[in-house]
Amino acid sequence: MYVNQTFIDYFIIKGISDDPHLRLPIFLVVLVIYFITLCGNLTILFACRDPQLHKPMYFFLGNLSVVDITCTTVTLHKILMNFITGYKVVSFFACMAQMYMFGSLQCVELVLLTAMSYDRYVAICKPLHYHNIMNPKTCVLLAAFCWLFAFLGVLPPVGVVYNFSCYTTIEVNHFFCDIVPLMQISCNDTRLLEILFLIEGLGPMLFTPFLLTFVSYVFIIVAILKIHSSSGRQKAFYTCSSHLTVVTLLYTTLFSQYLTPNLSSTLDAKKMLALFNTAGVPMLNPLIYSLKNKEVKAALRRSKGKIKMDILNFISV
Repeated sequence: MYVNQTFIDYFIIKGISDDPHLRLPIFLVVLVIYFITLCGNLTILFACRDPQLHKPMYFFLGNLSVVDITCTTVTLHKILMNFITGYKVVSFFACMAQMYMFGSLQCVELVLLTAMSYDRYVAICKPLHYHNIMNPKTCVLLAAFCWLFAFLGVLPPVGVVYNFSCYTTIEVNHFFCDIVPLMQISCNDTRLLEILFLIEGLGPMLFTPFLLTFVSYVFIIVAILKIHSSSGRQKAFYTCSSHLTVVTLLYTTLFSQYLTPNLSSTLDAKKMLALFNTAGVPMLNPLIYSLKNKEVKAALRRSKGKIKMDILNFISV
């Protein structure tokens, strides 16, 4: 039964699982993940305030933490609210807004990681010119470009979905409003949207950041292999290991999620991949960067000591 959009003012979000016995475990897992994500990324933002971390890499890392906090909040809040209220309905405009925010933030993350790979390339391949190339003005312009480019680039496909005139059902087989599940339940001609996906996916939104990141690491690996001392090679690789780990996690998840056939047997698996992408990766990012980064851990220790001193001074007054 086709439904005219003029009479649709809401969608029903199906959620992760239909099994009522899994509702509580899923809620608890998502709640814990969300709490760890918030705490971890806020900790990174707090650490980046340290004067010793006023460097390009940590400037981009702070931007990445803002993206992770926002993206996780945009997507996971519906799972938590569904359990608390039992209300699975989302308004049409709220659904469009969520789809737009999620797509934009995903794109910001990809472009930010590309900027961070360029920063690592300059640091290792052009160390003598690093401070001239990656000066504060350049970093601010790169970050501004990442945000502006992403939020403008996602507008065309979201605009196409916004103007769909009918749907086969109002039930979205996902745990938030994503563009692919909405496209699957639309009875409109989706060829324009598929063309936009192809153009933006093969162009600026996915493969271009991936290609630029890949090329950067080819030059980085070549430069590292030219270092004569083993300790020098280990130190150079260590500066890239956290970023490389995050990039590998994110692109593996995205390619598995969006570049595999949309068969009914794979829908639940894709929802699990989407959950890992929207919850697992943002949770792991601060853990990867803080656990493997001596400068971040040192900054946190200094900040902890400073807070203790402030408390003692306040008490003494």
